[in-house]
Amino acid sequence: MIRTNVAGTLTSADICKDHGLFMMDFATGCIFEYEAAHPQNTLGKTWLAGLSAALELLKGYDNVCTLRLRMSISSDLNTPQNFIAKISRYNKVVNIPNSTSVLDELLPTSIGMAKRNLKGTWKFTNPVKVIVAARSNDGMDVSELKGEFSDLLPMKDSRIKSVFEPKKKTDYST
Repeated sequence: MIRTNVAGTLTSADICKDHGLFMMDFATGCIFEYEAAHPQNTLGKTWLAGLSAALELLKGYDNVCTLRLRMSISSDLNTPQNFIAKISRYNKVVNIPNSTSVLDELLPTSIGMAKRNLKGTWKFTNPVKVIVAARSNDGMDVSELKGEFSDLLPMKDSRIKSVFEPKKKTDYST
């Protein structure tokens, strides 16, 4: 994990910088309790500590755009990494508003960000009411992203449009 999360990420940033290339880093937003200003919560796990260090070091690059995703969802509900597929296997879930990244909407947004050469660290989730809570149960403030991309749908609307409506059409057509 250290080789990928730290060395691989920083080597990629170095190579891109050396060649005058823009780099977009898709990273986790799950290591922050509320905002980046709060201490990163690595839970004593080596891979999280490494990832946290890499994210901090990437701030020194002027060619990098870091996108902090949370609990990624896509229209492919059969993908095991899809957050909806993951929680469907949990014995217990909580009903607390939480930031998620609806990939069907956000991946095209990332292309728009690259075309506009936007850099720095961005909270890359669909808008949701922000609450201050423990690491796993929070809404990330994406007002900066929403300011750049005003058509970004709120989390609930994006899930319906990008995930559940296409799924419903597929289910009825078979």
